[in-house]
Amino acid sequence: MQRRCRIYGIRNCDRMKKAFAWLAEHGVAYDFTDYQRAGVSDDLLFDWNRRIGWRLLLNTRGTTWKRLGEEERAEMDETRALTLMARHPSLIRRPLLDTGNALLIGFDAARYATEFAGAGE
Repeated sequence: MQRRCRIYGIRNCDRMKKAFAWLAEHGVAYDFTDYQRAGVSDDLLFDWNRRIGWRLLLNTRGTTWKRLGEEERAEMDETRALTLMARHPSLIRRPLLDTGNALLIGFDAARYATEFAGAGE
């Protein structure tokens, strides 16, 4: 039976395009949520934070982070990070792939291969 996963991110992101291509090439079925358009629920953010932590979720390299004021970026903690990510979903690293077993952040072909070994069989 083929496993199905859910991938979150922003459709036009280059890393998302790599992840979509890898999943298609390897026959991994997925559902996609564009969290820039749909937003992210507090419950989902809480779950992701519980599973991998806000430090891994928060994208501090992107333009959204750089556009924030100094006061918004200062003294970052869990509560502030989750509030900012809820308000600005593009602050969440991408792609974020939920396999049901694992939550994978960023595109890493080797990690995807390990996670989905035998998925298409």
